[in-house]
Amino acid sequence: MKVLLAGYNVDAQVLRQLQEQAGQRQDLTPEVLSAAYARISRDPRPIDEIRKDARDEVEQSRKSNKTIIFKMGHHSVAEHAVFNLDILGVSRLAMEEIEKFRLSSYTEKSQRYITLDKGFVIPEEIKETGFQDIFTGMVCKQNEAYVNLFEKLKIHVFKKHKELAGNSKNHNLLLGWAKEDARYITSLSTESQVGQTINARSLELSLRRFASHPLTEVRRLGELIYEQIVEIAPSIILFYQANDFDSKTYPQLKELAEEIIAESGIYILPPHQEVQLVEFTSGGDIVVAASLLHASTSFPYQQCLDSVRNLSQENLMRIFKTAWSNLQFYDSLPREFEYVNLTFNIVLSAACFGQLKRHRMATLTSQPYNPQLGITVPEAIKEIGMEEYFREIVEKTNEVYNVIYKEVPLAAPYILTNAHRRQVLMRVNARELYHISRLRQDSHAQWDIQRISQVMVSEAKRVMPLTFALTGGKDKYNQIYQNIYGKLPKVTQTVLPAARNIKKKNK
Repeated sequence: MKVLLAGYNVDAQVLRQLQEQAGQRQDLTPEVLSAAYARISRDPRPIDEIRKDARDEVEQSRKSNKTIIFKMGHHSVAEHAVFNLDILGVSRLAMEEIEKFRLSSYTEKSQRYITLDKGFVIPEEIKETGFQDIFTGMVCKQNEAYVNLFEKLKIHVFKKHKELAGNSKNHNLLLGWAKEDARYITSLSTESQVGQTINARSLELSLRRFASHPLTEVRRLGELIYEQIVEIAPSIILFYQANDFDSKTYPQLKELAEEIIAESGIYILPPHQEVQLVEFTSGGDIVVAASLLHASTSFPYQQCLDSVRNLSQENLMRIFKTAWSNLQFYDSLPREFEYVNLTFNIVLSAACFGQLKRHRMATLTSQPYNPQLGITVPEAIKEIGMEEYFREIVEKTNEVYNVIYKEVPLAAPYILTNAHRRQVLMRVNARELYHISRLRQDSHAQWDIQRISQVMVSEAKRVMPLTFALTGGKDKYNQIYQNIYGKLPKVTQTVLPAARNIKKKNK
């Protein structure tokens, strides 16, 4: 057996310095990896020899990539080329478009931990319609409100949590709590930045979507990314231009939906429910239990299903307890938990959506932000007596939104705040909901996403009590495990004491 490190991410500035020292090299491109790996299936030579040929013959590698991807349709070879992108100066609204893609990694500037400055994006659509002054004036009022709220919230959280405040090591945590609540008054035009790691196949899809997007900011972002990539890897980014599917499908669906709704005679939005379980796998506990037996035997699924249908709750629970007995808080559940699904209709703030959308293994679609859905006001804002002030800023925001919406509806959401809400449809399998539960029900999670995830899990437990018996945040895992098994998980009994001993030795 042999393992070779074929390549890894290197800072582009380092590559430029190497080129300056050693002269221009044509093989400094991830295309050679795509071309080499594409040949593995038909070339009997060792992979490292194939890679050497690909490096030595870059133009031939590029021709090979185009043939394999375009003519033969093997797009997966482009996934071997990976790019790291610094994306700066984009709005929070545009950031949502960037982070829609599942097979990509993102680390975004946090509005929870960083004190916001006055930077914001003025969309071209606003500049072109004469609304720039009222738009800018409103954003400045929002930013002024952010500063006012932050100053009062700082005092409030330090007073409210005197024990924590007594230790200077906790001051950044307390300041973070003040920042994360103050940001609810800032707009979706607020500038942000993100570090993105993405393979070429996903990048090509994102460029096509960006090119087809109705907002100028998003289209311009796609152009700038393409300019950075095209000279380095021209053979693996082929279908990057706007197309009818991405640009016309949803506008056409919108027209049809309005026609159907008009014919139905339904014109008024019903009172919204923040989290509503609208669909789920019937008999989910039975399905998961049967799937676990199927994975552990040689019997067909139907026979496993028949075997568990007549079990008592106690015997059914034995299957789950066996599947979980060696589980630690950091483990993913067995894949068999993916055979049951739950679909939620969720109404949530922009701030909360920014966290929920990070669960990319779920299926998540969203409606535009809608002032008619109201706002989410942090409890801390109420506690410092600033709710009325907060709502006054939101009301002025809504007035500006309505003025802009009449002329340029697509650009109007830029002025809305992190407190404004939208409606989303989210489908998760049980395994993914466990992941959401561990991360978002944890005491360190932000209160808004904690609240939403708590209701999601409660609804899931109502229809599948056995499947979701072990849900809960990381901080409560030992307690939840002990309630089921009458003892702590092994990692608490062995690994953690061992870790403490290592720390003592290091000291």
